[in-house]
Amino acid sequence: MNDLSRLTATTATPAVHQRTRGLAQVGLERGGPRGVRLTRLYQRGSAKVFLPQIYRDRPEIVFLNTAGGLTGGDDMQFDLTLGEGVAAVATTQTAERAYESLGDPARMNVNLKVGSGGVLHWLPQETILFDRSTLSRRTVADLEGDSELVMCETLVLGRAAMGEKLTDLRCHDWREVRRDGRPVLLEPFELCTDALRERANPALLGGAVAVASLALLTSGAQDRLGLVRATLADLPPSVRAAASGWNDKLVVRALSSDAHALRKMVAATLGVLTGAALPRVWAI
Repeated sequence: MNDLSRLTATTATPAVHQRTRGLAQVGLERGGPRGVRLTRLYQRGSAKVFLPQIYRDRPEIVFLNTAGGLTGGDDMQFDLTLGEGVAAVATTQTAERAYESLGDPARMNVNLKVGSGGVLHWLPQETILFDRSTLSRRTVADLEGDSELVMCETLVLGRAAMGEKLTDLRCHDWREVRRDGRPVLLEPFELCTDALRERANPALLGGAVAVASLALLTSGAQDRLGLVRATLADLPPSVRAAASGWNDKLVVRALSSDAHALRKMVAATLGVLTGAALPRVWAI
């Protein structure tokens, strides 16, 4: 057998694609000259975290995926633990991006723990879903005692400003909040190719290119419902939103045909829910 026939007879080995792996963990507790001290800081792979020096009454934690996005087979995890009485704000440095997958989903896990008397504002920036992306994300928050949590999540379907229109994707986004081990809020969200085909259906996306969910969990959360609804009363026609409050929970859901307009609505509503300015990186 000559060299050419030997080459032809050889079965090609499928290329093994490099995948992103990352784990970032942060722990804070009361103590130290500033009232809060770092008890845990761990970074591995493409997951990074930094605590910028700011002049506000609570620290900011900024998580980052240095790979620039997620694709099929990637695995990223962010963990944050606040001890008793610790108040902090956590976010992401920029919008996360889910790119085309060749099969396996990109996996993202976020684990949040807040001790009794603590306050956490979990305010990640948007996640942009690209065509043929496959994302499986799970966010779980464990609250103790009378701790408070504000959380938000925004999904953007492609880059509309560049004329992108998604035709195929799979997104499973699971959000769960437990207080003293008991579930108090569960939000499973799933978006697939079939929903994109009927995106104009008002029971589905209603023509939206971006969706958002915000929640406040604290004693008497429903008492802020009037303020939130007043904020939502003057929205542009491109944004539709509604708020509900019950059993120490307040939830806002919104969708929009304009991702930028939705971001402005989310920012204004978070101001009401948190009573504070947004993290600095939101303005970069």
